[in-house]
Amino acid sequence: MAQTKVKRVALVGTGIMGAAIGGHILDAGYALVVHNRTKEKAQELISRGAAWADTPAEAATEADVVLTMVGYPADVEDVYLGSKGILAAARKGAYLIDLTTSSPQLARELHDAAEVMDLHAFDCPVTGGEEGARAGTLTLIAGADERYVKPVLPVLESFSSKIFYFGHAGAGQSAKLCNQVSLASCMVGWADALALARQSGIDEDLMLDMVSGGMGGSVALTRLAPRAAAGDFKPGFLVEHLRKDLGLALAEAEDLEVTLPGAETSFMLYDTLCQVGGSRMGTQALELLYEDEGTSSAAGLDWSALPSVADDGHHHHHHH
Repeated sequence: MAQTKVKRVALVGTGIMGAAIGGHILDAGYALVVHNRTKEKAQELISRGAAWADTPAEAATEADVVLTMVGYPADVEDVYLGSKGILAAARKGAYLIDLTTSSPQLARELHDAAEVMDLHAFDCPVTGGEEGARAGTLTLIAGADERYVKPVLPVLESFSSKIFYFGHAGAGQSAKLCNQVSLASCMVGWADALALARQSGIDEDLMLDMVSGGMGGSVALTRLAPRAAAGDFKPGFLVEHLRKDLGLALAEAEDLEVTLPGAETSFMLYDTLCQVGGSRMGTQALELLYEDEGTSSAAGLDWSALPSVADDGHHHHHHH
């Protein structure tokens, strides 16, 4: 196929991650057109020279590459397949790359629908969080092989430091869900450890330092446990998004008839956290589920919001 150089990139979704990614694309010298549900969130990119589009379709019309970074699978479906969607508007030969963590099944459907229309679509969820997005060091998880991605590699390399090629449509999403289930159990692990340390009356920071250097450590513990111990619950990655990802993983596991007890436990905990007002906190707010009501209320949780299962005189959060 004739190798045309990518000149114009469209970005649909300029939230925390998307806005940072868009900045790197502008820095790399591409013409950028952006669309977001709320225009304010795209304002910084527009002020830096990005063009604004009123719909995903309008964003896609002239673009060689369309990147999407939205919230939920329903949003992915909407921006690609909706009446003002990308698929119908994109020009022949364009690359449509979904960076959202979404459903492997949906990724396969989008890829197949695109191929029929002479478009190249693949799933490419990312890890590295807000820090990685800002630094341009995200890890990309492509549901395609290296040859397929090659024409758009320079665009992807503008905001990433590593790309894993999982070979076929949907496989990027499956791999990302593996990352999320591993992460979630690491989160529960350090939160358990912190609760035990607190009740034992030992120095929490010293304990974390000791554990982090050995087999009981994890990147999650190193980066997030100290924040939780210090009472900092500001989001690097939102509770509601981890809950979404775990829900997707459990749905996939059910289809594949595999049981994931770690993911089930962590989903239940993050789901509870969402129900009591923690959905927009950082994932390290998991630690609040172990605290007494006074501490968790002071941090902004409201236990009365939890639908009462059976009033047996115990607080639900004291026995998971």
